[in-house]
Amino acid sequence: MATPTPQKFEFQAEIKQLLDIVIHSLYTEKEIFVRELVSNASDALEKLRHTQLTEKEIHDDKLGLEINLTTDDKAKTLTLQDYGIGMTRAELVENLGTIAHSGSKQFLKALGEGDKKNANLIGQFGVGFYSAFMVAKSVKVYSRSWKTGEAGHVWSSDGSGSYEIEEVEGLSRGSKIVIELKDDCADYANDGRIKAILERYSAFVSFPINLNGQHINTVQALWLRSKSEIKEEEYNEFYKFQSHAYDEPSLRLHFSADAPLAINALLFVPQENTEKMGMSRLEPAVSLYCRKVLIDAAPKDLLPEWLRFLKGVVDSEDLPLNISRETMQDKALIEKLNKVITKRFLKFLDEEATQRPDSFIKFYANFGIYLKEGAALDFTHKDQLVKLLRFESSLTDKAKHTSLADYVSRMGADQKEIYYLTGANRSTVESGPYLEAFKARNLEVLFCYEPVDEYVMNNVREFDGKKLIAADHGDVKLTDLPQADGALSADDTKTLTTWMKASLGERVAEVKASDRLVDSPALAINADKFMTAHMRRMMKAMNKDGADMPQRVNLEINPRSAVMKRLFETHTTAPEKAKLVAEQILDNALISAGMLEDATPMVARLYKLLESV
Repeated sequence: MATPTPQKFEFQAEIKQLLDIVIHSLYTEKEIFVRELVSNASDALEKLRHTQLTEKEIHDDKLGLEINLTTDDKAKTLTLQDYGIGMTRAELVENLGTIAHSGSKQFLKALGEGDKKNANLIGQFGVGFYSAFMVAKSVKVYSRSWKTGEAGHVWSSDGSGSYEIEEVEGLSRGSKIVIELKDDCADYANDGRIKAILERYSAFVSFPINLNGQHINTVQALWLRSKSEIKEEEYNEFYKFQSHAYDEPSLRLHFSADAPLAINALLFVPQENTEKMGMSRLEPAVSLYCRKVLIDAAPKDLLPEWLRFLKGVVDSEDLPLNISRETMQDKALIEKLNKVITKRFLKFLDEEATQRPDSFIKFYANFGIYLKEGAALDFTHKDQLVKLLRFESSLTDKAKHTSLADYVSRMGADQKEIYYLTGANRSTVESGPYLEAFKARNLEVLFCYEPVDEYVMNNVREFDGKKLIAADHGDVKLTDLPQADGALSADDTKTLTTWMKASLGERVAEVKASDRLVDSPALAINADKFMTAHMRRMMKAMNKDGADMPQRVNLEINPRSAVMKRLFETHTTAPEKAKLVAEQILDNALISAGMLEDATPMVARLYKLLESV
C-alpha cells in the first residue's frame, strides 16, 4: 500500500493577513500563546463531554479528559495534547486554513438556541491557535476526530503562506500540537517557564492540566461553585493562592448575577491595609476572567479607584473580547461590570454595618479611608458611601462610632446643620476651645481625626438635607446663652478688643467678643474661608504658590474669663507686659487651632514673661 503524500494548500488571503498581524503586532506578550492553546484544548474537551451525552459511539471513549504539555529544551519543542473532540481532514482545512469557518462556531450553531447555557462554555477555536506562530519555526497539529471510522491527519506549516495535510496512522482521539520554537524563543521549552505561565493564566481551567506529568491546576474555580458547598478552609486557601497572601481575609463576598450581565464574583478584604502602614499605593488586584480563562490580572477600570484594596476574581461570560483576548472591545460593558460589582459590594458593607456592626467597625478602622476617598470623589456612589462613614462624637464614648444617619436622628427640631471638628485625636478636640460652646448648648459634634477628613467633609457638603459645617468655622451662628455674672461690661470689652487689635497689628484681621466661649479665654478662627489651616499645610508640603501668604486670623475673646479681666486691668497699668500677654493669648489660640506655624517667637516671649514673675 502506497504511503499517502502530503497535500499542499495555500492559506486563505485573510489568514495570511491574520498571521502577519498576530506575529508582529496583535499580542503584547508572546507568552499569551500558551493560554490560547490551553483554552482551545479546554474547549475541545468541553465539546467532547457534551457530545458524549448525545452520541453512543465515541472513538477511544476510555481516554481521560485532560490536557498534557511536554517540554524538550534540547529539541527546543513544546507539545500540547488534549483528548477532546478532534478534527477530521475537512475540519483541519476549515478551522486552520480559513478564517471564515470555526469549529466552535459550527458547534455552537449545532447546539441550537435552546441550550445557550452550555454554549457559553465553549470558546471559539481557530483564531487563538495562530498565536503559536509568534514563537514557532514550525507548527504541527496531529488530530483524530471522535467519529469512529475517521482517519488521523497531521497539519503542518511554518506560517509563511502555506500548509500541508497528510494522513497519519495510530493517532489517539483529540489533537496534539507540536511547536518547534524559534531560537530566540527557546525559553518556552523550559519546564519552569511554562509552569509559571500555566499558573498565571490557566490555573482554573476545568480539566486537569499536566506539565511533564505534573498536575498544575490543583486549585478550583471557587467562584463558580455554590456557596453552600464550599468550606471556610477552601475560601481561605483560595484567597492565599489568588492574592499571594499568607494571612486569611477579614471579609468575603461571593455572589453571582444574571442581569444586566452574567457575573460570578469572589471578593476578599485583606486583614491589613498595607497602604495605611506606609507602603506603596495599592494597585488593582481583582482579576478579570472570561469562562475561567484569565483576561487581565489587574484591570484598572474594572472597579473604581477607591476599591483598590479588594482582592479576588470576577468572571463574566458576556465579555466580547477582541481577537487576542487581551483587551475588551466594549468599554460600556466594563463600565456596567464596574457599576454592578461596586453596587453589590456597597450593599454587602451596608448589611455588614447593620447586622454585624463590630465586624464593620473593625473593617472601617483599616479601610474606612477608602470609603472616605470614594465619598469625596465618586459622584455615582456618593450617597451609599456617605451612609457608611463612621465617626466618634461628643455624645459617644471613646472608640464608639456613630453614623450621619444616627446623628440626624438625635438632632433637635431647631438644628439645621451637622457640626464636626478636626483634630489629631479625641483629647485634642475635647481640650480645645471650639467644643465648649456646643456642649453648653447640648449640640452634638462629630470628631474627625484623619488629615483627609476636612477635604472629605468639604466635598460631601450635606447629608439628608443638612449642611456639614466645621464647628470652628467663622460663620457658625449659635443661640445666645445667659450671661454669667462678673463679665466685662460691653464698653470695657469694646475697649479691650480695640486695644488688642492695635497691639497685635497685622497678625489678626479682627478681635471681637465671642458668643461661643464658655471657659477658655480666647479662640482663633481662620479669616480666609478658602484657605483652611489643613489646606495651608498641604500647600506648604507641596511647595504650592500661595502657601507663604500671610495668615489671616480672627481672634475671639471671652469677656467672662479671669485672664481677659486681668488683661483689661493691666493694659493701662503695665502696657508692655500686657502686650506680651496679648501676643501669648493669640499664640495659645493658634496652637489650639493647629495654625501656629513657628513657635520660636513664642518661646522667647515666654522667657520675657517669666522674668517679670
